[in-house]
Amino acid sequence: MSAHHSYAIRIEWTGDRGEGTASYRAYGRDHRILADGKSHAIDGSSDRTFHGDAERWNPEELVISALAQCHMLSYLHIASTNGLVVVDYTDDATGTLETVGDGGRLTEATLRPIVTLAAHHTAEDADRAGELHERASELCFIANSVSFPVHHEVRIVIARV
Repeated sequence: MSAHHSYAIRIEWTGDRGEGTASYRAYGRDHRILADGKSHAIDGSSDRTFHGDAERWNPEELVISALAQCHMLSYLHIASTNGLVVVDYTDDATGTLETVGDGGRLTEATLRPIVTLAAHHTAEDADRAGELHERASELCFIANSVSFPVHHEVRIVIARV
């Protein structure tokens, strides 16, 4: 049985510097990402390499962020249904963009989750917690939607008492 879910966003370009797109360097890449019901917009731009504002989120960062968020949410679900108590989760994810001529594509991403289990867990629990990342990856909607490999460098920690 399948279900369909729809998502709607609005992009507003805010980079007109008074002459529109009269030349490649005449316009800013700044924009806002909005959605009904969201209390905050996301301020976006292109990567600084492509004349964007480095202080704003670029599309490539947002894709890597979506992968990391999706994996984390899938993992927390899997951990809870397997009796593992996660008390902290961080991920320093990265991605690689390859440009060719005027185009390019993301070629890979690496997620580096550090999962901290509650102090009552054992070394065997930590091993099982590490293995569950494969299942979380299988469940992640975003990972299932991209055409590049998503690698995982997982570290499991047991909290100290």
